[in-house]
Amino acid sequence: MNYLAHLHIADHCQSSPLGNLLGDFVKGDPQRQFPKVVADGIQLHRFVDSFTDSHQAVLDSKSLFPQGVRRFSGIALDMFWDHCLSKRWGEFHHDELPLFCLNAQKRVIAQSRFPLPDRFVQMSFAMWQGQWLESYQHLDNIEFALNRMSQRRATMGVLAECFPYLETNYHQLNEVFSTFYPEILTAAKRF
Repeated sequence: MNYLAHLHIADHCQSSPLGNLLGDFVKGDPQRQFPKVVADGIQLHRFVDSFTDSHQAVLDSKSLFPQGVRRFSGIALDMFWDHCLSKRWGEFHHDELPLFCLNAQKRVIAQSRFPLPDRFVQMSFAMWQGQWLESYQHLDNIEFALNRMSQRRATMGVLAECFPYLETNYHQLNEVFSTFYPEILTAAKRF
């Protein structure tokens, strides 16, 4: 799952949106580093990532990518799941997507009353300013995001090669999302 799904799941579970965004930026025991509500959100983020990465439908989807590219397929799929969620937003949330994003931004900022990792602060600022979450509705923005991410480090260059496999298998992957996203929502609520 990527940022939009993590924020949606946080809302679905009445969990900290800040904590659910911080999950990829924090190492170690969050209970020792953050207020309990934020630490619990980080734990939920980690649970969702683990659930997603081990889900059989997601594992099967990775086989749609050839060797060499497959290593980065999880990142590409996470971006694609956000595309699916944004395209079908009305099925999962009563607010329009732009309103949800605005409210999520306000809640994240309201909870940000202590030092946060610099990488998170930079990403968060860019995400809200660039309206990334709303832009995920358009598949070409997923391609753009993957290309940008592939330029961060030489080892991530292959990430740019993932997009054609998302595009070619679009309908099949959309069906996978239809099956497993409701399962994630249920599992996250139980967590």
